[in-house]
Amino acid sequence: MIILWTDALIFLLIIIMLVLAFYLHGKEHIKRPLQKISSSKVGMVSLVVLIFFVLIGLLDSVHFKPANDKSNEIISVLDYWATPLRNHGEKTYSAPFSATLYSKEMMTMADGTTQWAYPRLKFGGRHLDDPETQRIPDILQKAFYGLAQGASLVVFFMLLMWALLAEQHKRFMRSATAKAVWAVVFVMVSLTYALIYLSAYYHVLGTDKVGEDVFYQAVKSIRTGLVLGTLTTLIMLPMAIVFGILAGFFRGWIDDVIQYIYTTLNSIPSVLLIAASILMVQVYMANHEQDFTSVIVRADMRLLFLCLILGVTSWTGLCRLLRAETLKLREMEYVQAAEALGVKQGMILLRHILPNVMHIVLISVVLDFSSLVLAEAVLSYINIGVDPSTYSWGNMINGARLEMAREPVVWWSLSAAFVFMFALVLSANLFADTVQNAFDPRRSGN
Repeated sequence: MIILWTDALIFLLIIIMLVLAFYLHGKEHIKRPLQKISSSKVGMVSLVVLIFFVLIGLLDSVHFKPANDKSNEIISVLDYWATPLRNHGEKTYSAPFSATLYSKEMMTMADGTTQWAYPRLKFGGRHLDDPETQRIPDILQKAFYGLAQGASLVVFFMLLMWALLAEQHKRFMRSATAKAVWAVVFVMVSLTYALIYLSAYYHVLGTDKVGEDVFYQAVKSIRTGLVLGTLTTLIMLPMAIVFGILAGFFRGWIDDVIQYIYTTLNSIPSVLLIAASILMVQVYMANHEQDFTSVIVRADMRLLFLCLILGVTSWTGLCRLLRAETLKLREMEYVQAAEALGVKQGMILLRHILPNVMHIVLISVVLDFSSLVLAEAVLSYINIGVDPSTYSWGNMINGARLEMAREPVVWWSLSAAFVFMFALVLSANLFADTVQNAFDPRRSGN
């Protein structure tokens, strides 16, 4: 098993979240917000979608070297399961569910004559004898078979859970929220099974310029989006919370110093700072080639430093919000009473200030996650994002910008990146709204 830096940080983050969940389990002030989240259809449905993305990202974060492979290639569990998609490359572009290349070529026929036609794909639709007449019925048949497999699996687990659950949990299963969640799970699992089954016979989202499967690229890009969103947030969150609360609570010279720090940092163009940092990393890796013998290790190091520099440059906005909120909370009656009774300042910060700014932290974290996923596409467009060998939606969009000028237009790479990115960002934003409504202390009476 090979543990990359980003893999280690991802699993460290999961451990921290599990420990925090265990610590907060049973706390009265946490039960009410969690109950509000669990009763929200939109919140629970968006959470299911996020969990689906996270599971794919985790599968792509367990790396190893194949035992029977003499090369130095490092693959993930997701790569291992998607081996047919990795190996079934074509010559160049092919449209979704196509059995031929996207452009005509001069072909030499069996009788020695030449013909200007669309060449057959090596793998996509190769089981068809006559693609023009057999392709559509075959796609529908295999799609129905895959949907039936996924639907059967969901129904089996629903019946199993119904048989094992206690009566009080069965009442929750009958609620409107639970029905909405199961409906989304049913649709997602069924579609996933159908796409997986069809991928064994067709390129469901076509192929790119070098003949690589676009569906495989889009799925592999999920991990990159999650890493950028979560690890960057993990880096910037402690600085934003500590500096923001200290500046608002103590004021005076502490406030002046913190304001000077984030004002100075904001005055530096973030694009130039990111470009300089990425260039430093590239120079370091070029001077220490013996430590970066694998392409995936080099790409992982660049991704890690991109998360670090984005975290350093993105904490200032949340810090400003927390400073302003703390300045207001400091003048509240319960904080003034605690100070008059001689409660230590550290206890006031932990018991009275921090809990009442957490709704701002939570909503900012999820919104920053969404903006970071979108920012990766912009950074990759100007070649200061992730490594070109890294699968990411930004790299897919960057590669598709020239394809859009072709005639006919190669639209599927851009569309695939857009759909996957849109689903992740939309579910994150909807879940953020639910979390904000649940944890905002001003809504406690609603």
